Amino acid sequence: MSFSALSRRRLTWALGAVAFAGALSPLSSYAADPLRVGILIPGSKSDKGWMESGYDGLVAAQKAQGDKVKVQMIENINYADMEQALTNLASKNQLVIGVGGQTQAAVLKIAKRFPKTRFSIVGGNKGEDLPNVAGYDVKQAEIAFVAGAAAAMLSKNGAVSYVGGMEIPSIVNAGKEFGKGAAYINPKIKYFENYTGDFDDVAKAKEATLAAIAQGADVHYHILNLGLRGMEQAAKEKGTHIIGSYTDRCGTDPLYIAYSITGVGYQVEYAIGEAVKGSWKPGYKAFGLAMGPKASDMTICGATPAMKTRIEQIKKDIQSGKIQVLEG
Repeated sequence: MSFSALSRRRLTWALGAVAFAGALSPLSSYAADPLRVGILIPGSKSDKGWMESGYDGLVAAQKAQGDKVKVQMIENINYADMEQALTNLASKNQLVIGVGGQTQAAVLKIAKRFPKTRFSIVGGNKGEDLPNVAGYDVKQAEIAFVAGAAAAMLSKNGAVSYVGGMEIPSIVNAGKEFGKGAAYINPKIKYFENYTGDFDDVAKAKEATLAAIAQGADVHYHILNLGLRGMEQAAKEKGTHIIGSYTDRCGTDPLYIAYSITGVGYQVEYAIGEAVKGSWKPGYKAFGLAMGPKASDMTICGATPAMKTRIEQIKKDIQSGKIQVLEG
């Protein structure tokens, strides 16, 4: 198998970790020893997006758990190298976390080879049911609808855009709901939707954003990793604005006028916390708005009282089923 230089460095470091044979006996039986956690962050832990949120959750979990956990992390892994990275983690840890739905197929495959190791997928969807795999659904489509509503409130031109990475169901559904949320506020809103095919392609994300700006879009939303840099470049050059994803960072960058919180880091904390307590369970688990603001929320930077009231009502209507959204 061919490895990028960065992937090789990460895996070489990881292979140096002390081996540990995990078991699906109660985790409490290891109470005298730290819980060994392996985490795969496929992209950059400083992407200002999904991966950074996951890493922030890992840092928070380490701070909260202290010497109860010992972590082995692999980041920046090519799709072709994902199975080998997960194999390495699974052979040395009791709990393995894949950050991102793009890890799901590889996790399900490797989990069958390591039935005594627990696996949690952050951003996992309903799929094959295995006794040692938990899938945590962030419900991106829910909060994308709310983000679309916020975008429509904030747009001066009556035009908004969305750029997604890989054109997979959860990313496409989020894009559709963003457009629906914008139309919920302004039925005449112009909406532009594009996919780059790669969460990390800066040039394609910039090109897609510039194309939308040329048609009038002045507020942009995304599900990107490092590709977000391209959206930032386009917005900065043309004087438009971005609704950020995953973490509330209001006040840190004038390009960003709102943030959706999708609880990626919260799910990492949850997986580790449950394992430490001995209450980790396999199976699909939906997070989203029903799990509270740490799991899913919307913040408009400098929101008016009217904006806040409207956003809160939309969130309630989604939870009650009055507003129907797609899965993902």
